[in-house]
Amino acid sequence: MRATILHAPGDIRVETWADPTIEQPTDAVVRVVAGCVCGSDLWSYRGINEVAEARTVGHEAIGVVEAVGAGVERVRVGDFVIVPFDHCCGRCVHCLAGQTQGCVDLAMTASGQAELTRVTNADATCFVLDEAPDAAQHAAVLALSDVLPTGYHAAVSADVQPGMTAVVVGDGAVGLCGVLSARRLGAERIIALSRNPERQRIATVFGATHLVPDRGEAAVDAVREITDGVGADAVLECVGTEESMVTAFEAARPGATVGFVGVPHGTAIPWRTAFRHNVGLRGGMAPVVRYLPELVPAVLSGDLDASAVFDLELPLDEAAAAYAAMDERRAIKVLLRP
Repeated sequence: MRATILHAPGDIRVETWADPTIEQPTDAVVRVVAGCVCGSDLWSYRGINEVAEARTVGHEAIGVVEAVGAGVERVRVGDFVIVPFDHCCGRCVHCLAGQTQGCVDLAMTASGQAELTRVTNADATCFVLDEAPDAAQHAAVLALSDVLPTGYHAAVSADVQPGMTAVVVGDGAVGLCGVLSARRLGAERIIALSRNPERQRIATVFGATHLVPDRGEAAVDAVREITDGVGADAVLECVGTEESMVTAFEAARPGATVGFVGVPHGTAIPWRTAFRHNVGLRGGMAPVVRYLPELVPAVLSGDLDASAVFDLELPLDEAAAAYAAMDERRAIKVLLRP
């Protein structure tokens, strides 16, 4: 198959790679119709995460099932499926408690930026659509494999409730989906921290009522001014750096919760602020399988649409250009078509 291969920091190539195969009876192999580059992919691309050897990349995909193992009962060859980035068994104590990201048999999509990808525990992991979406719907449906449920997880973890004021730290695709999710959960006032005009525009379309183009203490001061000195009832941390985490805690009102979904890199929790103001922290990896029964119908009906975060579409062969565009913040999120 043709696949995006990360050889070293900054070295992305599309090359021929071995096709994924059925390794366990519960596996499926999916022919990718659309994949994309995630902000978290940039950690390795930038050399912040170690790249020990050449490997396939990409954990977001939608496509058509091409093969299933002998133990797969629900998913059939020819089904059009959403492939959640975190695979789960659906049977263990954690899955049954809704913590599918904590599955005892957890696995990840490893070749979403390729022609084919393997899905473990396919019956529990794959979300089968009754009908294949047309090309115009692919972006909205693809968002369900990671970025939209992750933004939603930030809002749920922050305990966004109707009438609340929510602050979203981060204007990448996840942060913008956090804005959309906070609106869905009924936040009355949504403050998006962004200094990029196009991202500000999308944040406003998604439901942001206020835009703060500052960072650090200046951003916190702006939030306090907007909230008459109170702070936010809920904060969505969608970046994963120490600065973003400190901003999130400082912007929170006493008793609020920070919902964090940014992959932590060099992050220190400001425990003194948390202790003094009783600010809680919840979140982490999104249990995508848990959220899809709610989110998929809303997306298919047009009630929920995160497709605007895909502001660039390229053929798979131009994956290197996709990474460069996102690394240089010329694109929010790039959709790749094999």
